[in-house]
Amino acid sequence: MMFTQGILNWLTLASLPFISQKYEHDDPLKKLGHLTPYHVAPASHKVEAELPVDCSVDRVMLLHRHGSHEPINSLVQTLKNNHNALQSAHLPKNLRFLQTGNGYESHLHLDNLTIIGRQQLFDHGVEFGVEYPNFTTETLLSSTSPRVIDSMYLFAQGRFGREVEDKDLLTVDGPVSWITPWTSCPDLDWAYAYKLANDWSTLYLPKITERLNDLLPSGVFLTDDNTHGALYACAYDLAAGYESPWCDVFHADELADFEYEMDLIMVASVGYLVPNDAGRIMGSVFVNELINRFSNTSREAQSLYLEFGHDVTIMAAMAAMDLNKDEPPLSSEEVRQHRRFRTSYQTPFAAQMIWERFTCKESFDGPHIRLVLNEETYPLQTCAKTRHDRRFGTCSLDAFIRANQFSTNIKFNDSTWQAACGVPK
Repeated sequence: MMFTQGILNWLTLASLPFISQKYEHDDPLKKLGHLTPYHVAPASHKVEAELPVDCSVDRVMLLHRHGSHEPINSLVQTLKNNHNALQSAHLPKNLRFLQTGNGYESHLHLDNLTIIGRQQLFDHGVEFGVEYPNFTTETLLSSTSPRVIDSMYLFAQGRFGREVEDKDLLTVDGPVSWITPWTSCPDLDWAYAYKLANDWSTLYLPKITERLNDLLPSGVFLTDDNTHGALYACAYDLAAGYESPWCDVFHADELADFEYEMDLIMVASVGYLVPNDAGRIMGSVFVNELINRFSNTSREAQSLYLEFGHDVTIMAAMAAMDLNKDEPPLSSEEVRQHRRFRTSYQTPFAAQMIWERFTCKESFDGPHIRLVLNEETYPLQTCAKTRHDRRFGTCSLDAFIRANQFSTNIKFNDSTWQAACGVPK
């Protein structure tokens, strides 16, 4: 899908890859919100993929998403209760999987990384080492969530091999963590995200439920919750490495409605719609950490940071920087087709947010900064000042700092923090 354990179980699902290369980015199965299996982000921003040859990266900060989650159990139980009726029914081809063997069954387990998820994290570690061979660190950090800890370990195995035995793999929590800032925001109103998602789901789910019930035999009746579960099952099965039969049941526009629901959940949990702007305020912790490290204000900055968290970690940080802000804001009244806030591309399972600081002999003056999000340069439009910046999606470190005064003006537990988050315990 991370804040309280309950919402963590719903929102932060798994860092898991897509199992086939046959799909294009306009395929609906690459647009399942934050439940989307990992894929390279679409190169839709018209920026150069590589820096000029006279530039060299001297500092790297990685934030990586994690692991997997099971389908909604109410769906599985409903199908079990109606197994006999389904066996004798005349079903359309895309529903006949309900008549095979025991019908649809889920074998996923809550919070566990699937075997595909474990492979993805290992592979990302290998790929990172190939991309940044001269960068190393003695310490890796993760949130305290078991699936995130496992992700950190698997990535480290891929990156360092046996050398991982000499590394410190640590968890970070309080008093405030840039990986899990919501743990220090006790007044955060999670209910609003549920309300917004529910408002939208009550508009789009009944039409799908009615269509499916028209295809099923008399006496077999799916509820909107069952339909919701089937949509989740599509995403979870793909994440686990299966070709989900449920994905073929839904039309492209129905999957697009589901994707929009996932975006509404996220934007109202840690993005631009959070009451009192608490999402962006929480994201300021990451932004300030990034600035401090790339500016070396402590005089102790490392060349490499490897850290592991959740989709909400990434989205809160992007919101604090206004990198995916929509005008007007997203709402639960209708789908915004051409929106900037898109978790399918920005925080799929196993999302990788990599920040680079670089300098050049001639192409750029002074230290610059670049964001590589899921293997594509994500343009820093809020601070790009020159033609070269716009061409390469970069900006100077000084311009980046000036553009992020929203974050630099906030300190943990100051009056702005307490107004949005309350007083941390």
